[in-house]
Amino acid sequence: MGDWNSWIFGAIVGAMTLATIIVIARRMIMREATGDTGDTARFSSDMKVYRDQLKELDRDLARGTLTKEEADRARIEISRRLLDADKAARARQTSDAPNGLTRLTMGLVAIVIAASSLGLYLYMGAPGAQDLGREKRIARSQEMRENRPSQAKIEAEAPAWPGPPPEAPEDYLKLVDGLRKAVDDRPEDQRGLDLLAQHEAAIGNMIAAREAMGKLLVVKGETATADDFVRQADLMVNAAGGYVSPEAEEMLREALGRAPGHQLARYYTGIMFAQNGRPDMAFRLWRGLLEEGPADAIWWTSVRSQIDGLAALAGENYTAPDAPTRPAQTGMPGLSGPSAEDMQAAAEMSEKDRAEMIKSMVERLSDRLATEGGSPEEWARLISVLGVTGDTERAAAIWAEAQERFADHPEALATVAQAARQAGIAQ
Repeated sequence: MGDWNSWIFGAIVGAMTLATIIVIARRMIMREATGDTGDTARFSSDMKVYRDQLKELDRDLARGTLTKEEADRARIEISRRLLDADKAARARQTSDAPNGLTRLTMGLVAIVIAASSLGLYLYMGAPGAQDLGREKRIARSQEMRENRPSQAKIEAEAPAWPGPPPEAPEDYLKLVDGLRKAVDDRPEDQRGLDLLAQHEAAIGNMIAAREAMGKLLVVKGETATADDFVRQADLMVNAAGGYVSPEAEEMLREALGRAPGHQLARYYTGIMFAQNGRPDMAFRLWRGLLEEGPADAIWWTSVRSQIDGLAALAGENYTAPDAPTRPAQTGMPGLSGPSAEDMQAAAEMSEKDRAEMIKSMVERLSDRLATEGGSPEEWARLISVLGVTGDTERAAAIWAEAQERFADHPEALATVAQAARQAGIAQ
């Protein structure tokens, strides 16, 4: 059916082009033959006047108002003018009549018009494209969505994990390796699986993180929350390089079934719709997110930067709200050492080994924050670790230093203050 429609469209366009060429050629070739030029009419009028004048001479001669000599002189002059007018008319007809060069030019013009029309369509048009109405576009989108590659296929085609980032502390990597062994020994330990998923993701091993989170969902069963399913969807999307697979979509569906307003689930669902030819659905989801806020949500900047283009695809006239002014960050994000949970996960080690590992990690993080600075999250982590280990005196000193560093950034200071309160060194 699509090929038949293409042939019909091509025939109509070709016929219109041919008709245009014929009209132009006929006008140029037949212009003189139709006698519609002003010069031809003028020459014919002059010749009629001269003939009338010759007849009038004969009447004047018969009435005796002119002598024969005067009549002969007048007749000669009028005849000369009549001949001149006749020559001019014939010369005009000859010069306007189409000759071989004119016909060749017309042929070249016809070829140029036809070739340019076809070339322009091939360059700017879409030969073979169907004229899809709304129902057909929705059906095609649904077909695309149902036949898209699976999570396993995308992961199999992805480059192999290159290993942890170079800046990852060696002792931190040993901790992650210890978590792997502990989970192997106790495969139904929810806390171990939770931590393993978290820290595999922290070192960029997304497939391993997704696998650990999948096992955690199985262990949790009916007690799994919307956050758990969204977390798994997030790991799947990252493992697939930003692609929302059918399996990731199922995680999002489970999350929204438990919490219909879950913002991160709606964000990823919007990405899924955009990837499968439904910008209208994606736009509605993302517009709702932007209007709800907050502007410091992890998805807000991504949505705001892309929603204008999405609105254009959806046929919507929309302008994203202005981005809020954020305080400048001090320090660098990234791997920064152990968390309080990391310390508790080290319980599998001997007392002596655990104390040495904790001390080494704390010293590395403390030294780096003192010399290079860091994000508020890193300062909060150090205070939390010191609180867990019982070194409240040192935690208080770190808290005091953090208050000085972040005095001009209330939001950053609030992050550190929360850790200080949890450690029992702040009100």
